[in-house]
Amino acid sequence: VGAVLASALGGAGHALTGIAAVSDASRERAAAMLPDVPILALPEIVERSELVLLAVPGDELATLVEGLATAGAWRPGQLVVHTAAAHGVGVLEPAMRAGAIPLAIHPAMSFTGTSLDLGRLAGAWFAVTAPAPVLPIAQALVVEMGGEPFVVAESDRPAYAEAIDTAVSFSTAIVDQATGILEGIGMPRAGAVLAPLVRSAVENALARHDPGPMIDGAATIDGADDDRPSGGGA
Repeated sequence: VGAVLASALGGAGHALTGIAAVSDASRERAAAMLPDVPILALPEIVERSELVLLAVPGDELATLVEGLATAGAWRPGQLVVHTAAAHGVGVLEPAMRAGAIPLAIHPAMSFTGTSLDLGRLAGAWFAVTAPAPVLPIAQALVVEMGGEPFVVAESDRPAYAEAIDTAVSFSTAIVDQATGILEGIGMPRAGAVLAPLVRSAVENALARHDPGPMIDGAATIDGADDDRPSGGGA
């Protein structure tokens, strides 16, 4: 997720200062997606960047943010964005104490970690949570990446994350089960056979819950007016 979103922001004109990549897989993704961006230690990225993107598993986010705060890495006025579905901006409180500006931006799509995702970002929906004065910044970043922002209240992030997890887990399990049955009777390309059926069935189901375009191009949920670790800076 980090490499893809950083690539999208770079394509929108942001200068990328560095990407943190620890595992071999994340380094390979960085080399493929961001060949001209140096791989740096995360504290160095935070020190050099006006915007820091934290794309790490949700259960690691709090420890990472607190650790960087303890190290004195966060700076006043710096934008700190995380991509964890279950968290709003509360998890960024250690950075906020140092004067950083917190933004929670979650793209509601599955990622491959390849350039294929860049095309899928176009028109994808992003859940955004942020303090009211800086909410337009989060929305603008989403638009720059080609997505559509919708606002989720801080208290509603766990429910939003549950919906995302349910959609991904159940759809994956159903496809795996159905293709497994067909492969069991000797079907050589079970995925290709089921693809039109599954896509049309899902599209029909989704259409029943889609009332049409959002007002002003940005949705608000519940009246909210008010892989492995990778991170990037811009």
